Amino acid sequence: MAICNKSIILTSEDWHICRTAAVAFGMMINFPDQDTQSLSEERIGSTDQIPRFANLRSAGRQLALQLETYRGADGVVILAPVLGGVPVAHEVANHLGKPLDFLIRRQLLLPQGPGSDINAVSVAGRTIIDERAPALPADPLTPLEHFLADAIAGLQSRERICRGTRPPLNLIDKIVILVDCGIHTGGNMRAAVTALRKTESKQIIAAVPVTSHGGRDIVAALADDFVSLASPKPFGHVGLWYDDFSRPGDDEICKLLRL
Repeated sequence: MAICNKSIILTSEDWHICRTAAVAFGMMINFPDQDTQSLSEERIGSTDQIPRFANLRSAGRQLALQLETYRGADGVVILAPVLGGVPVAHEVANHLGKPLDFLIRRQLLLPQGPGSDINAVSVAGRTIIDERAPALPADPLTPLEHFLADAIAGLQSRERICRGTRPPLNLIDKIVILVDCGIHTGGNMRAAVTALRKTESKQIIAAVPVTSHGGRDIVAALADDFVSLASPKPFGHVGLWYDDFSRPGDDEICKLLRL
């Protein structure tokens, strides 16, 4: 068996997954301790590559300057995925003088083996479900149908909490600027853009402060335009590029949407 001695940098979550898998299969592997892992993450998020953003709202103010061309455009809506996207998008909307709304994505892992995850996205007053999901009858009967119905009900309940009495914005024939705090794998933004295509919006612009190269390529291929401030390599994860990566709870989201 060939042995590769190349170094691999893992996130904390990857570290725990690898260690658990090794124990399960009886493998004897020397894993670095968490202090060593933290140092690796610090090196990835080094300011030698790009300056870190102070926090989400600071990143939003910087991103807004790169979207200045949309200030005078008609029919522009700023849309943010909950959670981390809302503070960033709030700053963009304030700077451009455009209305702000949000979407919520929920990933559903179906009991059908690997690759069986689907997405449900609540946006513009609609719940849009991945086309790979089985059709859901009005009265669920099977365990899978009950699972899907409960997940969708939970998604809609959370939107009501975040939205309050504020109605969703109409996205038909609008230029939608989809703003998030960053892109790692591209899965969240891909699901959001795919759902937005079903809202009859005129144009979709994806905009983030920081993105991985792989995530950028995935989302840029789906959106009509793509804007980012930085694409460092190696990337690690989005939170490494913020001094303060605190994300808002539902109460703060409600407050930001009312401003």
